[in-house]
Amino acid sequence: MAKIFCVANQKGGVGKTTTTVNLAAGLAKIGQRVLMIDLDPQGNATMGSGVDKRKLEHTIYDVLLESATVAQTRVKSEKLIKAGCSYDIVGANRELTGAEVELVTLERREKRLKQALVAVDQDYDFILIDCPPSLSMLTLNGLCCANGVIVPMQCEYFALEGLTDLVNTIKQVHANLNKDLVIIGLLRVMFDPRITLQQQVSEQLTAHFGGKVFNTVIPRNVRLAEAPSYGLPGVVFDPSSKGAQAFVLFAQELAARVWAK
Repeated sequence: MAKIFCVANQKGGVGKTTTTVNLAAGLAKIGQRVLMIDLDPQGNATMGSGVDKRKLEHTIYDVLLESATVAQTRVKSEKLIKAGCSYDIVGANRELTGAEVELVTLERREKRLKQALVAVDQDYDFILIDCPPSLSMLTLNGLCCANGVIVPMQCEYFALEGLTDLVNTIKQVHANLNKDLVIIGLLRVMFDPRITLQQQVSEQLTAHFGGKVFNTVIPRNVRLAEAPSYGLPGVVFDPSSKGAQAFVLFAQELAARVWAK
């Protein structure tokens, strides 16, 4: 049975998509079967995984409106297959923006993704969902089917405020829609140890959340930032870079934490 994790943070620009695609690639690299679902209409996770969102026959939009199954929608990237680091992708494009309005009037609107994933649950070890930054019907679909949430965050003051909002959202979803939902862990990303404030916020996080903070820290890394323009996760684009190596370590830590339970 697959472990389903949302990568979420209600604050924009904190590296959710970078985390999703590189974690997917990192897990694939250590031998895990992975499905990545792009729930953001921008489709950045789709493009960053080597798939052209404009050429997709089906997208997550079709899955949510039940006009296609996950099995019919998932694709593989030729680039990732060649790199020996492949995972399945359910892509997204601008069409997904319309789903927000269309879902409002439909039955089971917040649990459509959950039902769609039942059919492929045995095919994967991990299902990762890249959520949009807002608390929308799309994000709600992700949270309703997830076993937990991975929260990427920068060690800055405003990030702490955003984290408070997210924790409250998760508590509400846990209470009303998904009893299994918990925070799996906080991942410190774009970290620069030379900046005193980042060190202080990192220490605050560890003091307050304890074991919920992943040991792995993702450094600020140029190669990770360059990788999407080549349609590749950083783990594949430059495996020797510090950012790529950190994500592989994070994949190992997550897998060890999950399968130890």
